Amino acid sequence: MATTDIYNAEFMDHVAHPDYKYQMDDPTYTHEGVNPSCGDELNFSVRMADDGTIDEAAFTGHGCAISQASADIMSDLMVGKTPEEAVRLCKLFGQMVRGEETDDDVLEQLEDATVLKDIAHMPARVKCAELAWRTLEEMLEAHGTTAGGSGTGQASGEA
Repeated sequence: MATTDIYNAEFMDHVAHPDYKYQMDDPTYTHEGVNPSCGDELNFSVRMADDGTIDEAAFTGHGCAISQASADIMSDLMVGKTPEEAVRLCKLFGQMVRGEETDDDVLEQLEDATVLKDIAHMPARVKCAELAWRTLEEMLEAHGTTAGGSGTGQASGEA
């Protein structure tokens, strides 16, 4: 089965020059995510605006190129979104990288994140790509910022 090379110039720019990889001062929420299968770790932070949207998003941590680029791409996409919109996009991203959603018209909501759609053909790398997205989704749900928030505060696979 042929796959598109995800390591293109756009992808590699997010790896080499991430815009959102920094320690945020005074975040509203911070949440740790760990992918124990390959050792990726990140701390994801958001600052909420007065209107309830995500005003700023940032991450710190280390991991493979896929996890780092995915976190940077996601951070850019989430600025200006409500928590509900952010969680919906996180779920859609997961469906895309698992090969459950392939309709380009639906996936265009993910904007630049569609560069990672061929991860669906690399099952061992799906968790790398999903790490930031799962971390954000769990953070927002844990803090009750979305309908049905549970308040656990623990990321999947966190040690």
